[in-house]
Amino acid sequence: MLLTLKVKLNPDREQRNKLLTTMEKFNEACNYASEIAWHNKKFGKTGIQKLTYYDIRQKFALSAQLAVRAIGKVAESYSNDRKTMHKFEKRGAVVYDQRVLSFKGNDMVSILTLDGREKIGISYGDFRPLDKNRIRGQTDLIYEEGNFYLMLVMEVGENEVRYNDDVLGVDLGVVNIATTSDNEVYKGTKADEIRERYTSLKSRLQSAGTWSAKKHLRKLSKKERRFKRDLNHRVAKQLVERAKDTFRAIALENLNGFRPEATVTKAQRDRLGKWAFSELTRFILYKAKLEGVPVVIINPMYTSQQCSECGYIDKNNRQKQSNFKCKRCGHRENADYNASKNIAHRGAVSLPNVLRLASIS
Repeated sequence: MLLTLKVKLNPDREQRNKLLTTMEKFNEACNYASEIAWHNKKFGKTGIQKLTYYDIRQKFALSAQLAVRAIGKVAESYSNDRKTMHKFEKRGAVVYDQRVLSFKGNDMVSILTLDGREKIGISYGDFRPLDKNRIRGQTDLIYEEGNFYLMLVMEVGENEVRYNDDVLGVDLGVVNIATTSDNEVYKGTKADEIRERYTSLKSRLQSAGTWSAKKHLRKLSKKERRFKRDLNHRVAKQLVERAKDTFRAIALENLNGFRPEATVTKAQRDRLGKWAFSELTRFILYKAKLEGVPVVIINPMYTSQQCSECGYIDKNNRQKQSNFKCKRCGHRENADYNASKNIAHRGAVSLPNVLRLASIS
């Protein structure tokens, strides 16, 4: 299984300037090669290289390997779309390979610039440790908000599937981010507070309409996105660990096209309806795969309206966002917990088929 690891570079001021200059020249070369490719209708790597390689070396002072990587970047972009001429951002990604980028231990890289190689310190989180022997293919150098990062593609092993025919149902919700069939609740209170603050600040910045306000707005949006991503990572990790420790599969609803339910207030829909459910699901899927935890995706129809005790379905069973009361048997409990038990039951029914498919692949 391939995963992307984001590693931060820690250059000094001189090294930072060298990296910026290299990045800008690299993308200037990409734009030059793209224009030549477009006018000559040559979109394959070999064709573009024949037309531009020597000019790129001379005009942009790129090394042989960086020139080849720039041409490769252009060819790859045209492999997806040849309807218009492609243009590359001034500080777009620079593509490196093992000939122009190498690791010196686990805390430093040697990276090629226009002025030769530079040894630069690196730092990264502890979610996925760096193992140089697992790095595969090319590495992108990117520039975000004044910082440089390496996007490393790493091959990681997958654990053998272990389970005991039981399923942990997970209901992804609007007010509570996730509720499990063990009645564990991952509340969205903190997320609600932060989103509410961001929404208020965004509104004021949009009303101002100045250049500085728009700049601040872009930074704020990125900060909010990072918060959501981090929270989704942590929730997914805890869910997968819970399933792994109890040798259970995970059952999730297929929430493509998800919309907040009518039982949720308009204010909650405005604040919480944009939560990245697809991202949370994706994180659960790949973390589960790494840990050998099977995942079952079930049809979400009526999971919130069905009684987990008697199976009776009625839209009036769910009286409010948090309250469930069965119209037939009178069973009462938290609505999200009730839904998670229905999800677990449907997942248990589908689990044997999922495991057979996993063993075939």
